[in-house]
Amino acid sequence: MNILFLCTGNSCRSQMAEGWAKTLKGDVFTAWSAGVETHGLNPLAVKVMAEAGVDIADHASKLTTDLPADLEFDYVVTVCGHANENCPYFPARTKVVHVGFDDPPSLAESLTDEEEILDVYRRVRDEIKTFVQGLPDSLS
Repeated sequence: MNILFLCTGNSCRSQMAEGWAKTLKGDVFTAWSAGVETHGLNPLAVKVMAEAGVDIADHASKLTTDLPADLEFDYVVTVCGHANENCPYFPARTKVVHVGFDDPPSLAESLTDEEEILDVYRRVRDEIKTFVQGLPDSLS
């Protein structure tokens, strides 16, 4: 089964979800991520995922149009409200599911202490991990 995690900029949450899915559910899904825009890979997302033993450093921020044209998805999971509201069209056989997660960059915007900032990213990382661990049951 193919699963796509879709977010606004494909920089943080969708990248974490792809990393977790490849690590935890690679025997069930072929995981991808993309955005409705591209914002570049968030280095703090890379850092907190590495802390958890998942390397996403070679990921790149991409659009759905950057994915192989013949790629069909069984599931598309929008991980933020903006992506859910601006989700591109997928064939009828694709099940689109919205599971919103907080945006670490927005939550950490007013913080100055690096450890507090990382804790925001870690919390969201762990929430995404819990969701991915429940796949595919968590998609219904």
